[in-house]
Amino acid sequence: MKKDVLPVQIRGLLPAHQGVALFIGNEEKVFVIQVEQNIGAVIGMALRGAHHERPLTHDLIGHIFQGFAISVERVVITELRDATYFARIILRQENELGSKLVELDARPSDCLALAAAQKRPIYVTAQLFHEALDMSEVLTRIGEEGPPDEPA
Repeated sequence: MKKDVLPVQIRGLLPAHQGVALFIGNEEKVFVIQVEQNIGAVIGMALRGAHHERPLTHDLIGHIFQGFAISVERVVITELRDATYFARIILRQENELGSKLVELDARPSDCLALAAAQKRPIYVTAQLFHEALDMSEVLTRIGEEGPPDEPA
């Protein structure tokens, strides 16, 4: 799956009416994925290095992975179909028999939360990257002006 993908990062988060807008991209282009409010908060905490008093679901999954010698190798945002993004998480398990890679279908929000928490690389397929609407100017404007005020 690593062929024909481009490295990207979470470039920004912005609260939105229906959750959180995640700005994903690189120096060339940025696109937006909408996620639920709670997962946006989890991703924001992970990016800031903040820790919750008790383990959240993504923390628990990380602990389970660690217990079974599994690590998140990378995540790949693969496609946009019917206004829904799709992603894959690639896991590596090391044991006395060697190394095994497993690729699983997962929600992009879950993939991005795990990648942010575990500081793992994020990729997007080249086709999706080139098809996605470029939101770089919006992200730049938000950075210069600050996020818009919430409606009263």
